[in-house]
Amino acid sequence: MTLEHDQLELARFGAEPGMPLLLFHEGLGSLSMWRDFPEKLAKASGREVIVWSRRGYGASGSFDAPYDLDFMHREADTAARVMADLGFAQAHVFGHSDGGSIAMLLAARHPGRVASLILEAPHVMVEPVCISAIKAVEAGSAALVSRLGRYHRDAAAVFRQWFAIWTDPRFPAWTIEAEIESVTCPVLLIQGDDDEYGTCEQLDRIQARVPQARQLRLAACGHSPHRDQQDAVLAAASVFLNELGDA
Repeated sequence: MTLEHDQLELARFGAEPGMPLLLFHEGLGSLSMWRDFPEKLAKASGREVIVWSRRGYGASGSFDAPYDLDFMHREADTAARVMADLGFAQAHVFGHSDGGSIAMLLAARHPGRVASLILEAPHVMVEPVCISAIKAVEAGSAALVSRLGRYHRDAAAVFRQWFAIWTDPRFPAWTIEAEIESVTCPVLLIQGDDDEYGTCEQLDRIQARVPQARQLRLAACGHSPHRDQQDAVLAAASVFLNELGDA
């Protein structure tokens, strides 16, 4: 289905009553790149799972404008508007990488909208290892864009936006550490020990500012725990959500 207000490609999995769970994708991701994870998460958690591709991604409408340093803040505000358009005031949110950062900003900028956060490989600041890994992708960008073409209407534009902002000379100073101090909901942090784009320092910095957060660190796991260690992520997310209920 398409949410016309923002021309967003959107899908819903499961029809369970109660508070839904939203999935926010990574910087090169889309609805279809989650593969079968949303359906499995809906079954494991007993919740409706709602996923959309951000503007410019998947089959959603084109980018509004080139990304600037505040692009994740703008995406958080868009997410709040999408929630209102869908007719619910509050939801649990599962975010991956950029999607995890956007989820934190949604919770910080729109108090009361987020009941809990599950964050895979989130970032609150820019690590040198991340910039190095992204710059290393440039040499094989043609092949990467070709692969991404299976998931995006305009894969070249997706890659250009992602690569340009993360290699922008201003971006190493980017941080949302001060903003997330206003996050008051329960938080589950998930990080792979072999993540090529970030380290557990991100989780430690989040927990220093959001002390109610708990951490799950996974061995033999890269930047996408929901693929590399899917059973562990499904189990941890389900236990975390079931403990909370929908109060």
